[in-house]
Amino acid sequence: MKPIFALATVSMALALAPASWSASFGPRFYGDPPDANHPWAVHDGNRPQPRVVTPGTFSTQEQAGKPPADAIILFDGTDLSKWEGSKGAPAKWEVKDGYMQVVPGTGEIRSKEAFGDCQLHVEWAAPSVVKGDSQGRGNSGIFLMGMLEVQVLDCYNNPTYADGTAGGYYGVNPPLVNAVRPPGQFQVYDIVFRRPIYKDGKVLDPGYVTVFVNGILVQDHTPLEGSGGHMGRSKVGPFPEKGAMRLQDHNNTTRFRNIWYRPLPPRMSEGGTDGFLAPEVAQAKRKEIAATVRANATKLANPANPVPQLLDLLESLVYEADAATVQQVEKMTADYLAAVRQLPAEKVAGKKNDTRELANAFKYLTRFKILPADCAAKAGVDKLIVEQGWADKKK
Repeated sequence: MKPIFALATVSMALALAPASWSASFGPRFYGDPPDANHPWAVHDGNRPQPRVVTPGTFSTQEQAGKPPADAIILFDGTDLSKWEGSKGAPAKWEVKDGYMQVVPGTGEIRSKEAFGDCQLHVEWAAPSVVKGDSQGRGNSGIFLMGMLEVQVLDCYNNPTYADGTAGGYYGVNPPLVNAVRPPGQFQVYDIVFRRPIYKDGKVLDPGYVTVFVNGILVQDHTPLEGSGGHMGRSKVGPFPEKGAMRLQDHNNTTRFRNIWYRPLPPRMSEGGTDGFLAPEVAQAKRKEIAATVRANATKLANPANPVPQLLDLLESLVYEADAATVQQVEKMTADYLAAVRQLPAEKVAGKKNDTRELANAFKYLTRFKILPADCAAKAGVDKLIVEQGWADKKK
């Protein structure tokens, strides 16, 4: 086919094609583009949508609340099938009335399931009949990965050493406040735990623990200093990737209910792709996004309406300045402009919106120096807009 006939075919197709197309999840060519540490543009329509999770319900003293839809249940008030003794034997604690209770002298229990970074929810209650004082009153503990202890203790009108107070990172960091309810009432712990990340023996991320007691913040993104412990200074070091959760038998009949957790996504230090990334990680992610956008552009190839494909190709350049894609954009833009000019006058007006979308894309790309300011394709689109009187009227 000779070029003149090919161009005529494109012109005819353009005359029949719909006039507009836009991205699915927000405006394109809009916020600041990706940079050395961020693979996504600001307000990026290609950025994955947050996963939908149905929230749970809040607990009352009489009844445990419902966990969120994606929670992994460790104890639902019915049995200890997800728990075992410290050496793998059946757990010997008592279960009744929707809670489990420490049977003093039977030893700690641990979850059969091992897990790592998490949002953890635990509800507990000290005995309503008060006996003892300081560490001898309603004492237990929640050991994340079997290591770091978040203290469980009846601290209602019961002073003790600060780093052993309820909600404390035991032996390391006291809670910001003492937020416990009276003994016999259920206390609600919500914990965010991030283990330390090491590489080649060097710490990339120290890890941290955040704790809410009855809805009040008591550990504020506290950096980890090892597992903590009784009397001895904790030593900084790596944690396992996963570990069982332990509940302590401290010879008090402490009760627990409504225990669940939600696994958390990886952080930047372990391959996550949100936030302020290392340049090599951000660059790799940008190349991946660009390849995905270009693949989608290929699926949109349509001589009857080339603008959707052309816009995707232009968008891919936001993530990666690929020379082959630039050449393809230049050729497609030149073909599009030539085809529009061959349309009958009454059909040309139908290309206003498409052409203005292209102009907006080129304006964005040249503004941020993704394409050169003297880009011929941009100049051609701008010229057509001026010729047709499609430019915005100055106020």
